[in-house]
Formats: sequence, structure tokens, C-alpha cells
Amino acid sequence: MSASERVDSGVPLPRMAGVRAVAPLTLLVSWVEGTRAGRTDMVDLAPVIETLKIFRPLRKNEALFATARLGEDGDTVVWAGDNLEMHAETVESLAEQAMSPQDFVAFLKRNRLTQEAAATILGYSRRQIGYFTTTGPIPRVVSLACKGYEAEQARQRITDTVRM
Repeated sequence: MSASERVDSGVPLPRMAGVRAVAPLTLLVSWVEGTRAGRTDMVDLAPVIETLKIFRPLRKNEALFATARLGEDGDTVVWAGDNLEMHAETVESLAEQAMSPQDFVAFLKRNRLTQEAAATILGYSRRQIGYFTTTGPIPRVVSLACKGYEAEQARQRITDTVRM
């Protein structure tokens, strides 16, 4: 294969249609291509911004963070300043770790969980679970716990099937 040949993995790369800063380290992102195409997500970028040294200028600088705009072709978010950009794949990864109230309600239905059962499993009060189903925001740790719960349930179903 020559250096100029392209290999298509079949997985569409993410591309954003719009971004807007809505809170400290949080963007409202509209997707036009990729696995989230057609969706609009509130994406908390804190896990990346607070970790990587290159994003240090964005920490505790709401005015600079508010300069977020789409890069060329919608494959990056760029900020005013020197080389401050984040690729759409990174933003998409963070979006996939997040959960909207609608996503949380779908999680409850898929797993046939009452709000009381979810409160017990996740270690939150029934009242807080009710808040997650209507208003949000849903903490990243809860979203990841829900994904882990579903993965464990799927693993258990496979194990039970193999034992039969």
C-alpha cells in the first residue's frame, strides 16, 4: 500500500454542525456526521481540559472558553489563543460518556428498573433519581455506572446461556 492510499474502516468520523459554550467547560454540540449525527449534546469537557497541560489556558478562564467555535470542516473545536483545539473524536467520546434525562429514562425502561431500584443500585436517593429523569444534569459517574450495569447484565446473560 502506498502512502497516499486511504483505508476506510467503515466507521463514520464525527463532524459537528455547531458548538456553543453554555457553562464553564461545557459545550452544546450539534452533530452532523458520525455515530451521534442528528443529536445535540451538552458535553462536559472538564475531564480533558483539567487533565491535559495544553488546555491549561481554558481552566478558570470563562471568557476564553466562551470563544469556542467550529474549526474548518467541523472536525475540531477551536478557541482564541495559541493552538487551542480539540478534535471531534475527543468531544464525541465525552458525549458518549454523558447521559441526558431522556437517555436515563430509556436506561430504566430497558433494564425494567423502577426509580426505587435504580436508587438502590446507583447509591442515590429516590428523589435524586427522579431529578435525573426530568431535569438533570446527570453526573458522569452515574452515566458510566449505568453503562457498567448494562454491560454486567449482558455478561451475566451470556454466562447463564453457556451454563445451560
